[in-house]
Amino acid sequence: MVRLGVNIDHVATVRQARRAPEPDPVHAAVLAELGGADGITVHLRSDRRHIQDRDVEILRQVVKTRLNVEMASTQEMVKIALTVKPDQVTLVPERREELTTEGGLDVVLNSVQLKPSVKMLEEGGIHVSLFVDPDLEQVKEAHRIDARAIEINTAAYADARETRSRDAALRKVVDAARLGVKLGLAVHAGHGLTYQNVSPLARLPEMTELNIGHNIVARALLVGMERAVREMVDVLRR
Repeated sequence: MVRLGVNIDHVATVRQARRAPEPDPVHAAVLAELGGADGITVHLRSDRRHIQDRDVEILRQVVKTRLNVEMASTQEMVKIALTVKPDQVTLVPERREELTTEGGLDVVLNSVQLKPSVKMLEEGGIHVSLFVDPDLEQVKEAHRIDARAIEINTAAYADARETRSRDAALRKVVDAARLGVKLGLAVHAGHGLTYQNVSPLARLPEMTELNIGHNIVARALLVGMERAVREMVDVLRR
């Protein structure tokens, strides 16, 4: 079965809204693992709008599955990653004014800047994944700069409201995933995935990991984190 990575950023979003001690994303991570999560994902943003450095440090000590830290490819972030040593770093684009990550990395345009970051992280024993749009040239460039994995941006698929556009977006994901596997990359996916739309992606034989955050946290507000994750695991199993 495809691995489930649970993104707990928005637990920290609620906490930071009041600069209060709770809800604690570390507690959420423990409950997510109890619910069957195969990994925990957090995005350490440069503006620290939700996850804080201390969260990442404690999560590294507490998470028993896999810790995946999303971050921009900057000297500051690479230094933090090499100190904390998460199991995986997913390099993502980042703009201060965006509500959430709005698109994939342009690996083709930024390969000269990205390649040293990938090299340093891999030499530090950290697997590197690149968050990319389902574009074949981006997948090829991710391979060329020696990334270990790609995470395919599923926003176009998740946001599609008509069957035709949804099917077209899914075909792009499938094509990117197949190329990734052909090139020897591990293939992950995420962004906008829900209990309702995740099944077609979970069925793809090329897919090894799905990272889902907002929809699980939204469900957890009503039923609790452990149950919300367990329900997603059940969907992936079906």
